[in-house]
Amino acid sequence: MEQITDTFQIEDTHYASFANKTKISIEKGQGIYVYDEKGQKYVDFTSGWGVTSIGHANPVITKALVEQSKKIIQNPNSGATYSPARSKLISLMQKEVLPENLTRVFFANSGAEVNDAAIKLARKATGKLNIISTKKSFHGRTISTVSATGQNKHRNKFNPLIPHHLFVPYNDITAMAQIITQNVAAVILEPIQGEGGINIPDENYLKKLSNLCHKNDVLLIIDEIQTGFCRTGSMFTSDKVKIDILTMAKGIAGGFPFAAFAMSEEVHDKLEVGDHGGTYCGNPLGCAVAYAVIKYMLDNKICENVETLGQFALAELMKLQKEYPDLIKDLRGKGLLIAIEMADEDIAASLNSKCFDNGLLLNVTQGNVIRMFPALNISKEEMEEGLEIFKNSLIEIS
Repeated sequence: MEQITDTFQIEDTHYASFANKTKISIEKGQGIYVYDEKGQKYVDFTSGWGVTSIGHANPVITKALVEQSKKIIQNPNSGATYSPARSKLISLMQKEVLPENLTRVFFANSGAEVNDAAIKLARKATGKLNIISTKKSFHGRTISTVSATGQNKHRNKFNPLIPHHLFVPYNDITAMAQIITQNVAAVILEPIQGEGGINIPDENYLKKLSNLCHKNDVLLIIDEIQTGFCRTGSMFTSDKVKIDILTMAKGIAGGFPFAAFAMSEEVHDKLEVGDHGGTYCGNPLGCAVAYAVIKYMLDNKICENVETLGQFALAELMKLQKEYPDLIKDLRGKGLLIAIEMADEDIAASLNSKCFDNGLLLNVTQGNVIRMFPALNISKEEMEEGLEIFKNSLIEIS
């Protein structure tokens, strides 16, 4: 107990307090389970905000870390030298992961970093200034990506922001068409808004948007940082749409800080040596882990598991909604990215707290939306276990 008290005290005293923390100190994890310093077990339905895509402490990640770290972690002269680990990952992504037209890839550390790069390079490639984003979007916490985020709570306190950002309602192709001719370099869009509340567009929205962008010589940047790598039941939610730049992070390396953006040859041809870079641009350790994670997903048909269990979870939650319509306002989701919209923020907070007391970790966004996004290799039995805790907690607060 003394050790736990020390953990809380040290972090509360000396760690920058940018988050409202839950009073739990996680020491270890295995699969969908995590354990605090007292050994108390919890079911994790947050997967580190969609990051631990193949579960905690997956042996394939441990093996990749150990084997690569014995060789080399960081190249001399960083990205200015070649790397077999990087080449191996690029080859896998080009052959089995990326859309056919996205022939160039670059690696980085985080989603915000690759979104920032995509915006910067889109302006360079087109010679135009304006970037269109959508209301309720979230693209990162750098000053550039905050400027592209369509939520005032993330923007207004950091003025002056980067200029030349325009916003339209999500899933509104008419509003997009009205401003896309205004010196627009690119549209940046989440195929499903994650932090904004898991908002899913109409079936043909992305295709219409792609056609609109290319008709007006505007680049289409798709932010698949939360939705990519099987999260919604396919490798990418936008995989049937022609895009110009794809940004990726979170699940790409199963918890190791890693990210990527891929672009078409047409965009790449308009860029020059020196236009972008970074110290950790595809360091061998990150590349080895990402390769192991993606190979695991492909070999184990993770997309199929996500599709099956996503449908199962939504069906079970719909039964609960029918029983408690005054508490559960709406259900929506795709694959294992699920939103349970509660009647109000107090109910969401109460339910989240009760689930925590009963051993289930969830995430609340937009005040009243409970977000479920467990590890993608979760079993049906584990899903049932988590949903049972959720159901019992809902009964208790009702």
